[in-house]
Amino acid sequence: ECASLTTAPELPATTLAERCYYGMFYKCAGLTTAPELPATILAARCYCYMFYKCAGLTTAPELLATTLADYCYNHMFSYCTGLTTAPKLPATTLADYCYSYMFWQCAGLTKAPELLATTLAPYCYSSMFYGCTGLTTAPELPVMTLAKNCYYQMFQGCTSLTTAPKLPATTMAEACYSYMFWNCDGLTAAPELPATTLAKDCYQGIFRDCDGLTTAPELPA
Repeated sequence: ECASLTTAPELPATTLAERCYYGMFYKCAGLTTAPELPATILAARCYCYMFYKCAGLTTAPELLATTLADYCYNHMFSYCTGLTTAPKLPATTLADYCYSYMFWQCAGLTKAPELLATTLAPYCYSSMFYGCTGLTTAPELPVMTLAKNCYYQMFQGCTSLTTAPKLPATTMAEACYSYMFWNCDGLTAAPELPATTLAKDCYQGIFRDCDGLTTAPELPA
């Protein structure tokens, strides 16, 4: 642990290697400014746990890569409770677990970044905003063809979320929406679920413990 570290070194690399920055600033609670991350070529788990529990961090570094790698941003900002603004995420094609747990328990985050991806991957957004209790607005999710567990637990415990994003997808995948809004107590209306052909576990626990929900969606399938 490096609780006394307040400034990070420069990290000029533009091409990364597997696990190169894994856990680099793990529990550096005094870190207030993140280094610039100019890399555009990523590798598996390259930024995993990089700023885990950096509670003093208020602004995330810019993330320029448009081509992702498996687990590349996994747990990158988990427990960064002081983080109020998320970085832009320009990638349009995702990788397995690429954004999973990225903002886990970031209670200070009030707005989610725009999600531009048109091609999803297994577990790509799983638990991305889990426990973001300050999140009031969800990103749009326009993708029509889903991937296995792609939105699994994406907004679990987002108790300030009052409106769910539209879910227009008609091509489902195994567990695609599983536990997506679990414990979203502020949610009052459910999104339409237009799919007519379902997949294994696709809606499993999607609105579990949503105590404020008064109306259920129509299910044409």
